[in-house]
Amino acid sequence: MKKIIIGVIVLIALTAIIVALPDGNANADFLRIHIRADSNSTADQTVKYAVKSAVVDYLTPYLADAHSKSEAMSVVKARLKGVEEVCDGVLAANGFPYKSRARLCEEEFPDRTYGDLTLEQGVYDALIIELGSGSGNNWWCVVYPPLCFVNGESNGTNKITYKSKLMEIINEWRAAHGK
Repeated sequence: MKKIIIGVIVLIALTAIIVALPDGNANADFLRIHIRADSNSTADQTVKYAVKSAVVDYLTPYLADAHSKSEAMSVVKARLKGVEEVCDGVLAANGFPYKSRARLCEEEFPDRTYGDLTLEQGVYDALIIELGSGSGNNWWCVVYPPLCFVNGESNGTNKITYKSKLMEIINEWRAAHGK
């Protein structure tokens, strides 16, 4: 009888450990965006935010109807050339001689908190935009679910200001994914 009780306790403990382990796929539901400035000069950092605003304005109408990460990735992939054209237009209008490069890939991100949602450090699918050499400080956010898109605003300090519609979208997504 004692062996059965110990066996049951061990089984319960193992089950609890397995359930408590992260699923290793927590990052799979997010598509992030990462814009890297050419340098840390004031001018390069300022134009980075102008590019960010133009990219958000360009992609928002297309991403508004994306109801999954795969849809958002398809939208962005189909418009990578357009993203580069938007970025290059902002750079040229502000007198910068360098161009941009945009691509979808996996990238390592540090911990980041957006309101009450914290994304843990790890590898995420991301839209990467490099301005010139891409060696300056960067800006990042989330394309899907839409923390920086579809009525979201950023004040340039990486603190997100949420509007009520955006919070509804986030809350719906979190409810659907048990977060």
